[in-house]
Amino acid sequence: MFSSADHAYMAQALRLAERGMFSATPNPRVGCVVVQAGRIVGSGWHERAGQPHAEINALKVAGLAARGATVYVTLEPCSHYGLTPPCVEALKHAGIAKVVMAIEDPNPLVSGKGCALLRQSGIDVQSGLLGTEARALNIGFVNRMLNNRPWIRSKVAASLDGKIALKNGLSQWITGKAARQDGHRWRARSCAILTGIGTVKADDPQLSVREINTSRQPLKVVVDRHLETPVDAKLLFGENVLIFTTDANTKKADILRKKGAQVIGIPDGHDKVDLVKMMHKLADLGINELLVEAGNKLNGALVKADLIDELVIFLAPHLLGDRALGLIDLPELTSLDQKSSLEIQDLRMIGKDIRIIAKFSRNYSACP
Repeated sequence: MFSSADHAYMAQALRLAERGMFSATPNPRVGCVVVQAGRIVGSGWHERAGQPHAEINALKVAGLAARGATVYVTLEPCSHYGLTPPCVEALKHAGIAKVVMAIEDPNPLVSGKGCALLRQSGIDVQSGLLGTEARALNIGFVNRMLNNRPWIRSKVAASLDGKIALKNGLSQWITGKAARQDGHRWRARSCAILTGIGTVKADDPQLSVREINTSRQPLKVVVDRHLETPVDAKLLFGENVLIFTTDANTKKADILRKKGAQVIGIPDGHDKVDLVKMMHKLADLGINELLVEAGNKLNGALVKADLIDELVIFLAPHLLGDRALGLIDLPELTSLDQKSSLEIQDLRMIGKDIRIIAKFSRNYSACP
């Protein structure tokens, strides 16, 4: 159905989409190329919400050469008015003859409607070219649209024997500099970073992107059921702080709000934060990818709630011993049938450390 040239043009569109990796949120990462007579005459990508979409940027570059051309775009062109006008109208006005897209937009406001409007205007529309790659690039956006929660990725640094800290809580630094820099890339692509009050009190993290250049800092999210976050915690310096607790109507909540934090109460009825409802709230806030950087207690609670989608584990060539803190706090198993199964997606060396990327084995609407 698709030629080698088609694949090459869509691959270029995907590379363009990656340029919005750190900035496009909460919108999807989208790239577009305009091809006329076997030559790319326009290209563009979507950088951030409120700015022109990839198709608009590519058409602007193409100008009059867009008439009768073929557009390769990584996501179905939008058909509704949001912060910007619909791309479908721009494609029609430019005289595009054919649109080849990687995937349909999972957004209910768009899904299938953009294709239908293009076809009604006599534009040839084809879909499914490099769709797996396009979904992987936007796995958070797709998951939020289909399942009403972010794609939840937990990043953990551990010793070779699976320990994240000494018994006394000391953990800096288990991994090397290269692994820590790679960790900041995962931060930069995420819409938000989640941690627990235990990590806040033990490590006083900043939860910011520092090792690489980025135009946007992710939202900092804390699970703090009794509002124990110190008023001088480093993560409170700056903007974009959200604290989930069981009771948001307290004097401490008011103090934290004065420090610039948003405090939301989502109790589960058992003196804990309702983690499932918390994820739905984050989805409502436009969080596509959530990076968990927490201790074994919160990671364990998220795994038990079946909320972690993906693990990014950095294993350092050290041994910390049996009394050190384990990777994830889970209840004791009585049968191997009770084990949590994962599928390893990637395994490589990052500096002197090993990085493992693994997804939990379950059926995903958003999975490539």
